[in-house]
Amino acid sequence: MKYVIGIDLGSSAVKAILVDRGGIIHQTLSVSYPLIQAKSGYSEQDPDVWYEKTKQLIYKLVKNFKGNVNDIEAISFSGQMHGLVLLNENLEVMRNAILWNDTRTTEQCREIEQSVGKERLLEITKNQALEGFTLPKLLWVKQNEPEIFERIHLFLLPKDYLRFKITGELHTDYSDAAGTLLLNTQEKKWSREICQQFDVDEKICPELVESHAYIGLITAEFSEVTGLSSNTKVFAGGADNACGAISAGILSEGKALCSIGTSGVILSYEELDKRDYGGSLHYFNHGDEDAFYSMGVTLSAGHSLSWFRDTFAQGQTFESVLAGIESIPVGSNGLLFAPYLVGERTPHTDATIRASFIGIDAGHTQKHFTRAVLEGVTFSLKESLDILRKHSNNVNTIISIGGGAKSDVWLQMQADIFNVRIVNLYSEQGPALGAAILACYGCGWYNSLEDCTRVFISYEKAYEPIAGNVSQYEILYELYKEIYNSTKKISAGLRNFEKTREELVNQIEYCKQESKVHS
Repeated sequence: MKYVIGIDLGSSAVKAILVDRGGIIHQTLSVSYPLIQAKSGYSEQDPDVWYEKTKQLIYKLVKNFKGNVNDIEAISFSGQMHGLVLLNENLEVMRNAILWNDTRTTEQCREIEQSVGKERLLEITKNQALEGFTLPKLLWVKQNEPEIFERIHLFLLPKDYLRFKITGELHTDYSDAAGTLLLNTQEKKWSREICQQFDVDEKICPELVESHAYIGLITAEFSEVTGLSSNTKVFAGGADNACGAISAGILSEGKALCSIGTSGVILSYEELDKRDYGGSLHYFNHGDEDAFYSMGVTLSAGHSLSWFRDTFAQGQTFESVLAGIESIPVGSNGLLFAPYLVGERTPHTDATIRASFIGIDAGHTQKHFTRAVLEGVTFSLKESLDILRKHSNNVNTIISIGGGAKSDVWLQMQADIFNVRIVNLYSEQGPALGAAILACYGCGWYNSLEDCTRVFISYEKAYEPIAGNVSQYEILYELYKEIYNSTKKISAGLRNFEKTREELVNQIEYCKQESKVHS
């Protein structure tokens, strides 16, 4: 029996799975590592920690493996998008990687919009300038660390640095490159226009390849420290969302993905570069060759439920918090929740808006609030789904993964609010499985990614919309959509109030310290 390894380099841990040719998962392992947050809004990691942790992980996987190590044929990768890794001419890391969730680059985003123009940026990259993307990070380094910027030989994305350390080869794939704001997504090449606009040498952009592309063999060092055969093949891999889509079988039009983790994602497959969402959704190259995917994001999806539990139900498990909410009627007896705990991404790109419960009365219990949180998160995701449908994307099935797929009540709620068939997976392994599927396809085990997924993926249960619930949720959804505009001004006012209050407190503290000095 032959095997492949899928590696997912996340923002808190690296995960590896060992899968055989028949799609059976034999091992699942992970090792965590910390964020480096030196200042508010900063989020960094040491790229060499990724490599050290991955070596430990693969060593353990090989040690636990009972078969012939020569039968582990290949490795491929999934990874957190957008992160900036900078290498000098000796291919050494020059500074910590700046990650996708780093928010220091608002000024650089405005610079990109003004210099390129919002419309032209969308024509080339299909995306707005947001703090999470790679180009704003590169411009931040140029402005704030010019001595580093001048010595950049190459930039890489996180998983690509890990693959470089394992193979000695330097590449990135189209699905990850699409999240840099430097890729012309239609032409599948680095945008000379954008590079020249910001005096970024096009030579620092890595060579572009397909996600299933063969990169080379592992290095002698990696073979020696992990126990893998020196003949282990390595394939490029893809961005985490692209690999997550592959692992859920989102490889044909009509299928979409609903992923509810800390954030929430609605993602749909696109066969051609033919959609124009005007920046209201992300639009990226898929891990499937010459395909694309559209994606909407709710920033606080599972995070809303975690926040509610930790704040109002301390000590309770998620199971106990959710227990009994099926007895609460649709609409939570007149209670609505808008999940804007940390601002919002889709369709409202707004860092200032904040969450709210609307309609609270004395009859509401913890269970009402819990159900309202689930409904509010699902309403928010429906806003992205509506944009897809408005642009003639005929979604007839949604695969639900993450925390939202672990509750029968929430799965049925998704079917009712989205008014579409919802399916969950029998065994959910996320982007790591997508990476493994890319490896098995690269090895030639199957003729297409779809053929691979027919073997590797099985579905557990389907949830059909209940007509009575659908009609009630349609009424509630129209009310939900009014919350953003109704609370936007209030949220901005509260933010200004808090900023003024903090400045006043700081002034008073400063005066106290000055008084002590002079006395």
